Amino acid sequence: MKRYLPIILLIPFFSLSGCDDVLDCIINVRPELHAKTLAIGFVDEYYSETITAEIKNEVNDNDYDYYFDVTGKLPRGVEVFYNRRREVVFKGVPTESGRFTIDVYLEVTPHYNEFGRDNGPLCSDNTSKSYTLAIK
Repeated sequence: MKRYLPIILLIPFFSLSGCDDVLDCIINVRPELHAKTLAIGFVDEYYSETITAEIKNEVNDNDYDYYFDVTGKLPRGVEVFYNRRREVVFKGVPTESGRFTIDVYLEVTPHYNEFGRDNGPLCSDNTSKSYTLAIK
């Protein structure tokens, strides 16, 4: 009987909470910013670097809109560009050296059609990650 107790306890949980939402959280369907070390840049030389995102454990991650926000100080001469197709791009010609901490925040929303949402629910709809940009 002890062996079956966890299964017996999970039955009411699944029946009351809707199986799809629970399975999405067990599978961990959520937005993710890729971990990476940003390339080192040099003063007065063109710099370009991209941070990409995806929906973890979701094969249709292009079926979401990606909204980015970047906070923190960028080196003078470097600008941030947002691509709703899953990218944040830093580019320009830096005019100052140093180490710059940048926080990237991501929120995603599913596409909708005339029948409602095109894809399933997410376990979470946002995430953030810190990156360091070094300019020599």
